[in-house]
Amino acid sequence: MAEIHPFRALYYDSKKTPDLGTVVTQPYDKISPEMQARYYSLSPYNLVRIIRGRTSAEDGPTDNVYTRAAHDLQSWIKAGVLISTDKPAIYPYNQEYEVPGQPGVRKVRRGFIALLRLEDYSARVVHRHEETLSGPKADRMELLKATHGHYGQIFMLYSDPSGTVESLLAAPSTEQPWEQVTDEYGTRHTAWQVADPQVIGAVTAAMSNKQLVIADGHHRYETALAYRNYCRETGRDDGRAEYVMMTFVRMETDGLTVLPTHRLVHSLENFDWNKFSTGARAIFDWEEVDVQGPASEWTPQFIAKLKAAGSERPTLGAYAGPGKLALLRLRPDFDLDGAVADLPSTMRRLDVALLHRLVLDRLLGVNAQAVREEKNLTYFRNTAAACESVEKGKGQVAFLLNPTPVAAVHDNAIADCPMPQKSTDFYPKLLSGLTIYWLDNPAGQ
Repeated sequence: MAEIHPFRALYYDSKKTPDLGTVVTQPYDKISPEMQARYYSLSPYNLVRIIRGRTSAEDGPTDNVYTRAAHDLQSWIKAGVLISTDKPAIYPYNQEYEVPGQPGVRKVRRGFIALLRLEDYSARVVHRHEETLSGPKADRMELLKATHGHYGQIFMLYSDPSGTVESLLAAPSTEQPWEQVTDEYGTRHTAWQVADPQVIGAVTAAMSNKQLVIADGHHRYETALAYRNYCRETGRDDGRAEYVMMTFVRMETDGLTVLPTHRLVHSLENFDWNKFSTGARAIFDWEEVDVQGPASEWTPQFIAKLKAAGSERPTLGAYAGPGKLALLRLRPDFDLDGAVADLPSTMRRLDVALLHRLVLDRLLGVNAQAVREEKNLTYFRNTAAACESVEKGKGQVAFLLNPTPVAAVHDNAIADCPMPQKSTDFYPKLLSGLTIYWLDNPAGQ
């Protein structure tokens, strides 16, 4: 049973921070060093100081990045920069955005922010759709222990073909927004407060029988589970650690966009393009593609070719530098069932799964443990950037992918068949800082 709860959110007081765009951020794992520096320059209250930490002590405690984050949180609350909503509420949250690669095409993704009682995966209420990495969870755990706060949104999908929940929240979403901001990518984020007990009751009842799939935020969810267990074991649990903040989005909405996440392979011993080509040809039809000029010029055409080929059978792109670009389409005569007999049928023809099993592991020796420990892979949303990294010597070969279908995300998650790490990139990202779930809020949960 999915147990949804309203909560009193911490949020930025517009009197102290009149420009919301100077204090909210993209999710912590999407913040590059350049973005972090820019966020620092925008405001002394930018959330990056908490979720990524100050790079120097500046003032206050100097123990480590986490104690500095806790100091900043407390000082902002004391100064009234962050204040609490008066009543427990749920928060309808819409994102209007331009679809990448489709100039002029705009969509609206509708969801709502609320708390969810944490459930182990074994309870089959919350389902993961991909594996996780080790490092981010350890980092987030230390921040959670230090600050007792959840700042970023976990993006949760639910199925509701009739749109019952969206209908319940449609009327409030026509009123004056509570918060509104346009981010650096041109996405307009709009949020409302709904504190009406009748509406909240109807939403929580409608959500109670849903199976939920994590679209984005697996590391944050698993960190919240670990922190819940930590609080139980240490006797610090007053009930608030049993919940985590999420944004819930209907799977059937036309506002969903999934982008591919490309892989840059690095640090391999004796990688040889010709040797790789020979091994790959036993699995894939290999088509060398001739392109000229910088990657920014030819990647759009190559991605279009990749998409067209991928509509017929699993297809990958591989780039190892100028003159080394190939389209790899799974051979019709390849014994796929025999090669990946342990993979469920829902996953056997997914590009990203075959990349990890047949290419990374089988041909290049990058096994699942190496992937978890981030030894040989760097992930890129931008196709040209992945290819340019090869040209700059930062990697040996880039593998280019088509996006994973939303239905495949849902079906594999419900079947308890998590896909490889970074199998999806839901766009746009949910902003961090619109609402904060502070476990020590004296106003209550």
